[in-house]
Amino acid sequence: MDKFWNNNLEIKNELDEVIKIMEKHVKNSNRSIRNILLDMIRNSGKMLRPAFVILSGKFGEYDRRRILPLAAAVEMLHMATLVHDDIIDNALIRRSKPTIQAEYGKNYAVFIGDFLFSECFLLLSDNITIENLKKVSKVVSRICKGEIGQFESRYNIDITINDYLKRIAAKTAALFALSFYVGAYESNCGEKLAKILGSIGYNIGMAFQIIDDVLDYTGEENVVGKPLCNDIRQGVFTLPLIYSLEKNKDEKMIALLKKESYCEEDIKRIVEFVQENGGVDRSKMLAEKYTKKAFDKISMLKDSPPKQILIEVTGKLLYRNY
Repeated sequence: MDKFWNNNLEIKNELDEVIKIMEKHVKNSNRSIRNILLDMIRNSGKMLRPAFVILSGKFGEYDRRRILPLAAAVEMLHMATLVHDDIIDNALIRRSKPTIQAEYGKNYAVFIGDFLFSECFLLLSDNITIENLKKVSKVVSRICKGEIGQFESRYNIDITINDYLKRIAAKTAALFALSFYVGAYESNCGEKLAKILGSIGYNIGMAFQIIDDVLDYTGEENVVGKPLCNDIRQGVFTLPLIYSLEKNKDEKMIALLKKESYCEEDIKRIVEFVQENGGVDRSKMLAEKYTKKAFDKISMLKDSPPKQILIEVTGKLLYRNY
């Protein structure tokens, strides 16, 4: 786990326990993938989704024996999607380390992703109501549809802002919303509060993905932890480029984007085009709007320590550099 939660020791300590739960589960896996899984868990990044399960649970009757396994399940679900994403994208680096498929091959990556999915639902079956288990299943389906939609729209210069927003709502925001909702609901917060927290998660998730896509253009590779402009190389056109094309339908740029294979000089030209046409700045402005929506919902919550943490984290995610 990285340094993101170092200023919130209460959450960080709970996340350390979540890591232990995941480690315990994967120790029962096949010997050939056990060490790969353990290494992956110990390099888990920000762990935002399990943290949001925990944080939302603290707005109700928080029972760590119930919530921490649920948080572990959500993180294993997220990890499974990352492993499979890296196969599709043929990604070589994630979190400054070789991806599973790069280091061990696509076969092992498929096995590991599938195993993580199965362990996620095994954990859920013991720690969640049947109603929320159905919600998780729907979110998994939505994530898959979002990924399929992204794959099918590669190199499509006609993709609209609305298409993009629908895609990231499915790919990213849905799991953020679910993390908040189930943590609250399973802590007896009641449906009304759980839905408010779920809405907060949705808006944070939308802003998070937009900033992630901005960093693909503006970040520093050693800070972001993965190669920059990877989406462009895969023909995935994200908000900064979509905004730029909306402003300037430059014929030479459109012809370049239709090539479906880009050299480094092409990538440089695309990045310059985005910067010159305000794609990054407009994207940041939209991320700020989603963050404001999250803050508006947060203001509806009663003052409490978890509310204060939520305020701090929401702002921190908007202005992050990785």
